This record gives sequence, structure tokens and C-alpha cells, in this order.
Amino acid sequence: MTATPEDPMEELARLRIEAADMRAELDETNQGVLALYAELDVQAEQLREASELKSRFLSYMSHEFRTPLGSILSMTRLLDDELDGPLSGEQHHQVQFISTAARELAEMVDDLLDLAKIEAGRVTISPGWFEMVDLFSALRGMFRPIVEEREVDLVFEEPVGMPSMYTDDKKVAQILRNFISNALKFTTKGQVRISAVCEDDKWARFSVADTGIGIPLEAHDRLFEDFAQVDSPLQRRVRGTGLGLALCRRFAELLGGKVGMSSEVGVGSTFWVCLPLQLQSDDASEADDDA
Repeated sequence: MTATPEDPMEELARLRIEAADMRAELDETNQGVLALYAELDVQAEQLREASELKSRFLSYMSHEFRTPLGSILSMTRLLDDELDGPLSGEQHHQVQFISTAARELAEMVDDLLDLAKIEAGRVTISPGWFEMVDLFSALRGMFRPIVEEREVDLVFEEPVGMPSMYTDDKKVAQILRNFISNALKFTTKGQVRISAVCEDDKWARFSVADTGIGIPLEAHDRLFEDFAQVDSPLQRRVRGTGLGLALCRRFAELLGGKVGMSSEVGVGSTFWVCLPLQLQSDDASEADDDA
């Protein structure tokens, strides 16, 4: 049985109907996609506003805390110097306790303020040439009073053969200060050793190794996250915000580098930062544009 050929006009009409149906489906799909994009834009704006509000709150709170903390530290210095009369041994001990607590709180406030600046894109990178030996000398002088009365040796290896470095030395110093402070907090005896080596002709690697309590393997992946802290008996006695290492990671990224660590419980830990020997001009200008 032979099929009757379809009338050309009827076939054209059918194709037109199918095309119209397809256009209608495409229009509906496009409208759905546009609605989805609009919803995503709204959510992105809400997230941006929430992030900005959080940064403003942190910045405002940090600034407001600084004034009373400065007053407390000034008063403890006056009391400790006995300008208003002699103190007993126990009173000196109590004044030192207040002073230590105030300094720790001031460090937390500084960390929160740095976090707020980074999240708001207001961190300025100021690169310049400097020598590793000068950086180590400044850090050594800064930590000398802290280690004088402890059973921990703070060792700065001589950066032999290290070339000059072009980056923001204050940010590098802040990263190393956080690493060293953490190492001293969790090392009751032994040593904390700071070193710098060239990985190649473009990268410098700074390491801070200690003989402290070490960090469990399951905690390694989250150490550089905001507010991350290791649960240990010593950690419970040592105050901190858990922001220090997170700030180290963010500062390293601003300088075009990265951070990392290795640790074994009961043996010690090594924290390192790898930075370009010469910060590229586009990295610096991008950070300044964000500021």
C-alpha cells in the first residue's frame, strides 16, 4: 500500500507550528534563566552587604577596644614602676597578670582589625628592598625579652648567601612573628629555630621549627582557617583567637606566596612560608587598588 504524499502547504503549516512551539519553549527557558540570574545577583549583593557590615563591625569594635586597652597598659606600667609608692611582691605579681592579659587582648584586637581590613580589601602592600639579616636581627631583638626567662632557645640561623628581597618587609615580619609566637606558646622546653633558604632563583622559603607538643594529623587541614584552634590541655591554658595562622595565609597570598606546615605529636612542628624574592609590580598594584 503506497503512502499518500503530504500536501506541501500542510507540511509547511506543520513546520511553522513546530517552530512556534520551539520558540515559545526557548522564550520560557530564557525567562527562567534570567530570573535565576536576577536571584543570584540579589543573593550576591546580600552577601556583599553582610560581609561589608561584618568588616565594619570588626573594624569599629577593634578601634573602640584599643583606647581602654592602652589606658590599662599605661596604668600597669605606672604601678609596676612604683611611681605612686612601693608595691609588695604579690602586688607586682598581680600587676604583671593584668598587664599580660591586656597585651594578649590587644593582640587579639589587632588580629581582628587585620582580618577586617583584608576582607574589606583595604590592605596596602608597600614593597621595598631589604636584607634577610636585618629582618632576623629585628625579630631577634623583639623576642629576646620573652625567651630570657624560659627554658627555650630561640635560634636564628644566619641567612648565608641569601639575596636581597623586594616585597613588603612588614608583612613578612608579621607572618614570622605569628609563627614564632605560636611556636613559643606550645614549646615548654627545647628550641625554636628560624631559617631562610632560596628554593631557586625566584623563591625564598622561611621556616619556623620547634620542639613543642606537636599537632595531631587530623587537625592539619584546618589550621590555617579562621578561628581554628587545636584541642589540647596546653591550648586550653593559652589564650588566642585562632586568627594568627589564617592571617599568615592571607598575607602570604597578598605577597604572591603560600604557607604550609608539618608536625608530629610529641616531636614538634615546622611552619613555613614561601614567597617570591621579588614581588611583581602587578601584584602590588592590584593590592593597592583594593586598598
